[in-house]
Amino acid sequence: MLRFIAKRLLWMVPSLIVVSFLAFVLIQLPPGDFVTTYIATLAASNEVVDQNTAADLRLRFGLDQPMIVQYFKWISGIVLRGDFGLSFEWQQPVGDLIWERMALTLVLTFSTLLATWGIALPIGVFSAVRKYSIGDYIVTFFSFLGLAIPSFLLALVLMYVAAVEFGQEVGGLFSEQYLTAPWSIGKVIDLLQHLWIPVIILAVSGTASLIRVMRANMLDELNKPYVTTARAKGLSEFHLLVKYPLRLALNPFISTISWLLPNLVSGSIIVAIVLSLPTAGPLLLQSLMSQDMYLAGAFVLLICALTLVGSLISDILLALVDPRIRLE
Repeated sequence: MLRFIAKRLLWMVPSLIVVSFLAFVLIQLPPGDFVTTYIATLAASNEVVDQNTAADLRLRFGLDQPMIVQYFKWISGIVLRGDFGLSFEWQQPVGDLIWERMALTLVLTFSTLLATWGIALPIGVFSAVRKYSIGDYIVTFFSFLGLAIPSFLLALVLMYVAAVEFGQEVGGLFSEQYLTAPWSIGKVIDLLQHLWIPVIILAVSGTASLIRVMRANMLDELNKPYVTTARAKGLSEFHLLVKYPLRLALNPFISTISWLLPNLVSGSIIVAIVLSLPTAGPLLLQSLMSQDMYLAGAFVLLICALTLVGSLISDILLALVDPRIRLE
């Protein structure tokens, strides 16, 4: 196991280097640069920027240099000093911008994960054990309904219900008085009061999908000879399900870890925009639209790193949980 982990960690280094370069190149492929986008934004407000000012801005941001020079300055700052550069649009260090968004993104993502697993796991097992029953048909109907409803539409509906029926402020994760307030018990309670709407929205499609996967996997395992043998030996139905087929049917849940971590950054951008959530997704989209290459590049590099780490964690857990899987 240790040899496998060490080998995977060593392979991450060249992978991150290649991805960082490709990301930097792809971000600069669209015509123009940040200054071009900035000038276009000012022009939309009837403000005119002359060519000398534009040239000064490119010189200030280092955009007048060749792309390869810009890349090596950026990547050397990350490797040697842990400096991800300065955001052109926000005029703040990229690291500060990312990490202040990641805290709330972590809270939202893991709350959604707990809700998804807590609902999908028992319902999926019930649907498989009671297949073709009325309960199974009801679960199937709502599963397909959850997969069919667009997340942004569900967000609009729940915002209306929360505002009209419960009189709750909608949009964002905090009330106005807590937006800039330091952390306290009151701010945590206010966060929990606003958290249920995005958690429900983000959990619906994931729960519906995992219920179907869990049902299919459990049905495959329940028909295998070892289940019949365990029943013949007198093992109770509950212990039989938990000890054997459920353990092996958990593979899809464990596999989701590989995309869960990168989903912290890039997931559910549309829902986050609709609900005005201060998470990482909208900031990533804005950085790409404004061609803020250091901020966008740092996000892409972070997504790649989280993907590699998530895949490693998923592979290790799968090898530990399922004896049929070997690291070789």
